[in-house]
Amino acid sequence: MAAGQSAIEARGVTKLFQGAGQDAVKALDNVSVTIRENEFFTLLGPSGCGKTTLLRLIAGFDFPTDGEILLYGQDIAPLPPFKRPVNTVFQNYALFPHMTVGQNIGFGLEMLGKPKAEIEARVNQMLKLVRMEELKNRKTSQISGGQQQRVALARALAPAPKVLLLDEPLSALDFKLRKDMQIELKRLQSETGITFIFVTHDQEEALTMSDRLAVMSKGKILQIGSPRDIYDRPSERFVANFIGDTNFLEGDVQAVNGAEAQVKLASGAVIAAGLPEGVKPSGRVTVVVRPEHADLVKPGDAADLSGKLETVVYFGTDTHYHLNIDGGVPFIVRQQNSKGAGTGFSAGDAVGVKLEAHAAQVLRD
Repeated sequence: MAAGQSAIEARGVTKLFQGAGQDAVKALDNVSVTIRENEFFTLLGPSGCGKTTLLRLIAGFDFPTDGEILLYGQDIAPLPPFKRPVNTVFQNYALFPHMTVGQNIGFGLEMLGKPKAEIEARVNQMLKLVRMEELKNRKTSQISGGQQQRVALARALAPAPKVLLLDEPLSALDFKLRKDMQIELKRLQSETGITFIFVTHDQEEALTMSDRLAVMSKGKILQIGSPRDIYDRPSERFVANFIGDTNFLEGDVQAVNGAEAQVKLASGAVIAAGLPEGVKPSGRVTVVVRPEHADLVKPGDAADLSGKLETVVYFGTDTHYHLNIDGGVPFIVRQQNSKGAGTGFSAGDAVGVKLEAHAAQVLRD
């Protein structure tokens, strides 16, 4: 996606919560991030990492202890929530059960004093957008959870906010419905051109929908990038461990050539590993390799690593091969299954591991 102007910018934002008789809790610690116009941006991290706190500060439900939050270059700290061109969709959709779908969608527009004809036209437009025209006159207490979620989205989109904030809105849905709504959310963002800021702890959800995402931990943003950047080139151990399965290898840097280091492992094998931006390592480092970026091969010169296959686990779409590589380090290789295909290896076999080009990455920490 081409870089556009910034929709939201947080500059050095810190948020402290002071409990009675307790030390202050630092929910956000000097957080800075720029979110572009017309971007699907996700804040990803475990519970308590600060992602919802940052969303609440953008919405105006709380205020920073320090730092600034800008909307299209303007400081919005003095503005109450109802004066910010921002809407929020919560985990609890907060629909009015005694109202119809159409009435729920038009409620915010009525509160803004819009003319009835304009409200009616906008409600019909939103119903078409979320593909619910036939349910306009149905009460929200009489529709499914997925349909309620779409009504909540339509209601939030109806006033045409510049930014839509989504606080884990899919968490109450079952697995299949969540998958369907992930596609639906991405479609809505693309069709409306509104900046979406999405909060989740679900790694797959973040990778599936986002243009870019920020991984958070303990009130800090650890890494920002595209889903592919975050997954294939994590810069810190927490990021690598939090998103997907991974292998960690310890070794010593033998040489550095531009953006790549030669790392000697405990087994004596030397592998090439990419470097995070700005990192010039020396001494002991940790290297990460995703399981699907390695292949099992017969022991020999073609192998980057060697070891013993301990367990084979079949998952239908792929198979996981658990082995111990020389030096006693556990390692997983994940290979796609195709009809009639197999590696020909069994538990107890001596095996080699061939790494894909650029598969290994040195971690910052």
